[in-house]
Amino acid sequence: MIQYPSGKRPSQKGASIPSKNNLGSILEDDINRSNEYYRIHKIALVHKKPTPIQVVSVDYPSRNKVKITEAYYRKASTTDYNGIFDGYPLDFEAKETKNKTTFPLSLIQAHQLMHLESVLEQKGIAFFIIRFTTLDITYLVYAQDVINFIETQSRKSIPIKWFDQFAYRINQSYQCPCDYISVIQEHLNKESL
Repeated sequence: MIQYPSGKRPSQKGASIPSKNNLGSILEDDINRSNEYYRIHKIALVHKKPTPIQVVSVDYPSRNKVKITEAYYRKASTTDYNGIFDGYPLDFEAKETKNKTTFPLSLIQAHQLMHLESVLEQKGIAFFIIRFTTLDITYLVYAQDVINFIETQSRKSIPIKWFDQFAYRINQSYQCPCDYISVIQEHLNKESL
């Protein structure tokens, strides 16, 4: 239970207490809303992949409410999202950082990079969506560019100036808060010229 200095909860109507469980989920919410927009408008079909878990213990407080109390990951998951756009398979990982100047490479797991390399070998479109939350800037960066950075640099993070040079800013709107498909479409149009 949260303790307040006065011993009482705030009396503001509609006021909610932020949960640590919701931190970091804003980017995923934006991507999920965008994916729904793409599906409805028949632009692309992209889904969030479920993380495979093994349930160990369950609590049944009532007949219609079941609560998982203990679980563990069965195996390392691959990436967050996959789908198809204009006949191209898509596979990507979404990451957020509060850092204003760099993106820590420790946020990318080795198995995620290996998976994205496999997608590239199969001629799929593999990328990261990276949001600098403090700056409210979201980038699409192709996996091959991140792999090249890791192979040629001995840094533990990627400077934001690198993103400005090698990544693509993603536009935001109310209906499509993370319009990454527009970035991919523009890139594909340039390649076909």
